[in-house]
Amino acid sequence: MSNNYFAFKQFTVWQSDCALKVCTDACLFGAWVAHQLTSNPPTTILDIGTGTGLLSLQLAQKLPGAFIDAVELDPAAATQAAQNAAASNFNIQVHNIDIKNYSGKKYQHIISNPPFFENDLKSEHALKNQAMHSTTLTLQTLFTCADDLLEPAGSFSILLPFARANEVETLAQSHGFSIAHKTVVQQTPNHAPFRVMYIFSKTAFMEASETSIVIKENDSYTPAFTSYLKDYYLYL
Repeated sequence: MSNNYFAFKQFTVWQSDCALKVCTDACLFGAWVAHQLTSNPPTTILDIGTGTGLLSLQLAQKLPGAFIDAVELDPAAATQAAQNAAASNFNIQVHNIDIKNYSGKKYQHIISNPPFFENDLKSEHALKNQAMHSTTLTLQTLFTCADDLLEPAGSFSILLPFARANEVETLAQSHGFSIAHKTVVQQTPNHAPFRVMYIFSKTAFMEASETSIVIKENDSYTPAFTSYLKDYYLYL
């Protein structure tokens, strides 16, 4: 059974009312994106499908000048994300709304850890299905929303299973996005890649070199993983 909360160095994520809990790959994704954005920090960020609010909180810690809007479809998760944001004192506003019905200002960066699976076997839990399977948000819809809500020079980050890399790259290209940053993630050196992290942009003219991160080696976090998470994890 998952803990009701996950404590970080500068904030705490309560998660009892959220279908999907804090996990290592999501933490790595938030830290990785925050690191990539620090060289040219955005002032407006949209978090699509915020869940617990984890990614918004991670970006807010590293990008203190940014205002973050976080959108969440599930009312219970949105309430808990709003409570997490309020407790942090970061500049985050949570909206309980379907992203397809959301309209507002244009954003300099959009981040999303979207439902991972399409046309896959689902569990008996409706909210977990909604969070993990694209019953309400497909990748096509996500890119359409990014098109509508992103500033012309903005960027868009996304975390997906490695098995969907070709699919998302083809879809991104069809929407006029290029890869600005791409990193594949392995659990250990002996495991095949299981996640892929992207930052897409419409102003990038050359694909960035592909990099990789291994989370653990010899039962310890690798230096690469530690370098991203040391400002967040209490024990690093």
